[in-house]
Amino acid sequence: MRLLAIVFCAFSLIFLACSSSSGKVEKPKLETKETSINFIDEYIFPEKEFFKNTLVGGLSGIDYHNGTWYFICDDSKAPVRFYTAEIDYDLEGFNTLNLIDVVAFKGENGKPLPSGVADPESIRITKNNTIVWSSEGGVNSGINPFIREASFTGDFIRSFTLDTKFKVSSEENIGPRNNGVFEALSLDANAMGYWTATELPLKQDGAVPTTIEAVTPVRIINIDEEGNFGKEFVYELNSVPKPAINDTNLEVNGLVELLAYDTNKFLALERSFSSGYANGGNTVKIYSVDISNATNVSGVTSLEGAVYTASTKKLVFDFESIRSKLTNNTVDNIEGITFGPDFENGNRSLVVIADDNFSSFAPQLNQFIVLELENLE
Repeated sequence: MRLLAIVFCAFSLIFLACSSSSGKVEKPKLETKETSINFIDEYIFPEKEFFKNTLVGGLSGIDYHNGTWYFICDDSKAPVRFYTAEIDYDLEGFNTLNLIDVVAFKGENGKPLPSGVADPESIRITKNNTIVWSSEGGVNSGINPFIREASFTGDFIRSFTLDTKFKVSSEENIGPRNNGVFEALSLDANAMGYWTATELPLKQDGAVPTTIEAVTPVRIINIDEEGNFGKEFVYELNSVPKPAINDTNLEVNGLVELLAYDTNKFLALERSFSSGYANGGNTVKIYSVDISNATNVSGVTSLEGAVYTASTKKLVFDFESIRSKLTNNTVDNIEGITFGPDFENGNRSLVVIADDNFSSFAPQLNQFIVLELENLE
């Protein structure tokens, strides 16, 4: 009986050893969490406020660098300018927002840019402590868009080399659309250059978005450190989510900002507007975008009928979800986004900024919103 027990135990040990080496024991699965964005607070900069003899408004781009905030103003009238500011916030909300200075951009001749030559849209601070900024130009007036580098004092350093397809064309159905070019600008996540995008499809690439579902491709463009345009990837815009009302007819949707956070990955700010709504008519969403498997279409003159793989996009935040928490239930004309300092819990912060168009068409807000970002993949 004792011998039988010993044999049985030995057999059991052999069986367990064989089972353990068979590779069938399951490893614990790693838990992956979805990216989430949480609303923290809103701040409204006063309307029609003057600072150093300039009207504060039209704030279409924002960046943060070494404790200082930068806002670019899309006022086409001189001075073509940016502001510096200090902002303090935490998980409880905004504490302070104070302007520090206003700086005029200068041309190659060393003089402040005159009225009408630029439509500033985005601003980023480089690893070399310089500014890169974008202008949509004025296509209807024959003025090309551009991306330039400047010093912190606004002095001209260089213009990036503009690919021909983004220049104003004498052909009716070729080239960029008016007010639909380089609204977006980002530093490369690995500090290897820059990224920009067209807000609307090039004329030869397709129609602008409407309320009808359709393919409306814009181009995300890589720019090397020397300022040369390189690879391009398709980003497909959503349709306009709601129709214009009250006998108005303006409906638009575009890619208004990019923020690179990893190799080939971005946060994209997509902003739609439909006229006639008392709360402003804006629909604003943040997507995570991956161009890893997208086709390089830099050599494709027209995307209409072309075969390509577009970038992938995933909705991570819809500002509609916080409308009731905002002033006058208004999601205003949000056009800028940047990372700010990390929160005390280690999560990243995001700050977005709205361009109030100087309330030229209807009352609007100089709106700042701070968000908490979790599990960015």
